[in-house]
Formats: sequence, C-alpha cells, structure tokens
Amino acid sequence: MSTLPHIGRLAAGPRNSITDVAGVTVGHCTLDDGPVQTGVTVIAPHGGNLFTHRLPAAAAVINGFGKSAGLVQLEELGLLETPIALSNTFAVGTLLNAQIAHTLRANPQCGRSLPTVNPLVLECNDGYLNDLQAMAVQPAHFDAALQAVSSEVAQGSVGAGRGMSSFGLKGGIGTASRVAVVGAAGQGYTVGALVLSNFGRLPELILAGDPLGARLAAAEPPDAAPEKGSIIIILATDAPLDARQLKRLAVRAGAGLARTGSAYGHGSGDIALAFSTAQQIGAEAECVHMALLADHLLDPLFHAAADSVEQAIVHALFAAETVYGRDGHVRVSLRERLAALN
Repeated sequence: MSTLPHIGRLAAGPRNSITDVAGVTVGHCTLDDGPVQTGVTVIAPHGGNLFTHRLPAAAAVINGFGKSAGLVQLEELGLLETPIALSNTFAVGTLLNAQIAHTLRANPQCGRSLPTVNPLVLECNDGYLNDLQAMAVQPAHFDAALQAVSSEVAQGSVGAGRGMSSFGLKGGIGTASRVAVVGAAGQGYTVGALVLSNFGRLPELILAGDPLGARLAAAEPPDAAPEKGSIIIILATDAPLDARQLKRLAVRAGAGLARTGSAYGHGSGDIALAFSTAQQIGAEAECVHMALLADHLLDPLFHAAADSVEQAIVHALFAAETVYGRDGHVRVSLRERLAALN
C-alpha cells in the first residue's frame, strides 16, 4: 500500500486534523541533536485562560503502563484546566513545573487566594532513539511549543513524536478528524484526534484492513520481543458532552487503536483523553447549566472517534521520516520500507 488510505465512510474536516474542532491549536518544539531525539507537543483546547474557563473532559486508561500527571483529579472532577503537554517519560516532572509556571503567569493568585492548578502531562518512552538520561527537555521547550500553537499541525517525527517508534518503524505525531451527523435534524459535529504513536510490533501492523506488517516482517529475522510501547490519544469535539459522556467517547479510541493491530500489550501505556469545547465552565461558577446530547444519539460520535484515531495512527506512520538516534539506533520510516518492498 503506497497511497494514504481514508479510514471509514465518514467525511474528514477541512484539515483532517484535531484543529478542525474550532479553537483547538497544536504546537511543537523538536529537539534533534545526535543522541537527543525528543521534544514537546502542546494541545491548547481554546485560546483563553483554561484555569478560569475550564472544559469538560475525561480519560480512559486502556492499559495503565504509564507515568502521566494530572489524571487522578481529571477523573474526579471531569474538568480540563491547563493545556495538554506531551513528551517523553523522563520529562513529566519538568513539564509539570512548566505548566504550573505558565498558569501562575496568567493567574498570580493560584495557590494563594485561588486553588492550586492540576497540570496535565502525558508521556511515552522514546528511549530507543532518544537518550532519556540526558534529561534534555527543559521548561523553555514547553514555552516554545505553547507559543508555536497553530491550526496547522505538523505530523510525524516532530515535537513529542521525534523519538517515538511504532510497529518497529518510525512513529510520532498523527492527527485526523471526522464529521458525525447526529439526530433527526442532521446536526454535524466534529471529532478530532491527535496521537503520540509509540506502540506495536511489526508483524501485527494492519493498515486500513491490510495485514501489511506480516509482509514487511517476512523480510526480517523473527522477533519475539514483547511490545513495550505506548500511545497517547487526545480526542476533541464540539459536541455538547459532559465528563461522563466524554469518558464513553474516550473508551471508543480503543476501537481505532485495535484496528491497527494493537492488543494493548502488558508494557504498553495506552491512554485516551477526550474534551468538549461546546461550553466553558467558569472556575467560580456556583451553578452550571449544560445542554447535552442525549445518550442515544452518541453512536455517530463513537464511530467518528474510532475512525479518527485509526486515521491519525496511519497519518503518523506515513508522515514520519527516518530518524537516527543514540548508540547507532535507527527507526526507518514506513514510506522508506514500502519503497524497498516494491
């Protein structure tokens, strides 16, 4: 398969990106210096102050082999109050502090007359290509990614995806969107996905229903090593959903993940987070009124979530470039492998 397939029957948004959900932007800071192959990706759910104007959100832990920060309070309160920061495993503490500093600059009374902030940081282990022990990610890299946010999203070996691997190939950042038509009135809502793809074994790769990985693996010595990767999946939607419904949406990310050949291995940290931009919730509001879609109308959104996640993984594989990292390690791009196969 040499051309980029379209997953499913639903139409994509104009950018085929998580930023098709109005207000959502994404920025990267990429570190590419010999054994340092890593970076930071930031998803800004809206352009305002998230600490004071929060969004409904929820997470689904598909397999909990991960070191993320902020998920406990997110699960309890169902609110997103910072941008979402993605990077490598050893950068979580640095980015947590960078998130706090960013919040304090905009809200000087945070932790004093105002409550503390719940920073959200999610990670995958890029240690095959990147020298994790170099601890290269610094607060300035978070700031640079945040300042670079845009509706145009670079994909592949960029930002947090710089050192990531998928199916024994080069992985990284991928994004996609689908438009779901809901209810008798035919209202259209967008579901957008962004993935940090760092999972999978080559023989198990399924690309748009094609068991491509088995053919690619046939040309290599057998590899019985267990899966040790991870994937972070971010879902955004403009549909009016509350945290309970968003958790149901996040669970459907697993359907798109499974279609690519993942069995959610023991050592794979597979986490999905979903948020809705339909209504901002004031931090000091005493009564919150929300107009919500009825649960029986959610199926089109579930299909959109599964399709956009699968498509985002495909985009990450197709967009990634070959990267040489620490100790002579290399991950070859899918496009390079396909060219050799043909």
